[in-house]
Amino acid sequence: MKKNYTPSPIDTSDIELPDELKPLLESMAKNVHEVWAKQRISEGWTYGEKRDDNLRKHPGLVPYEELSEIEKQYDRNTSVETLKLILKLGFHITQNPPSL
Repeated sequence: MKKNYTPSPIDTSDIELPDELKPLLESMAKNVHEVWAKQRISEGWTYGEKRDDNLRKHPGLVPYEELSEIEKQYDRNTSVETLKLILKLGFHITQNPPSL
């Protein structure tokens, strides 16, 4: 039996990312991809030109820099929404000075 599922993420449309967080987005997007790829590889997936769930092949198993802009945008959107949610929930993000 299929259950009806209606996603209901917290509305972050009223949150504007401060300029100082914008440089963080590309690093976060790359890491989102790296975490996803690491998980897939640990499950036995390998690179394939076309996705094949039975053979566990996926064209996205490449370094972030080799993804198309459309694929990168998916990871960027995840990063933006994560940062906006953190702010919406009342948390603050600050950068610590680099350790020497």
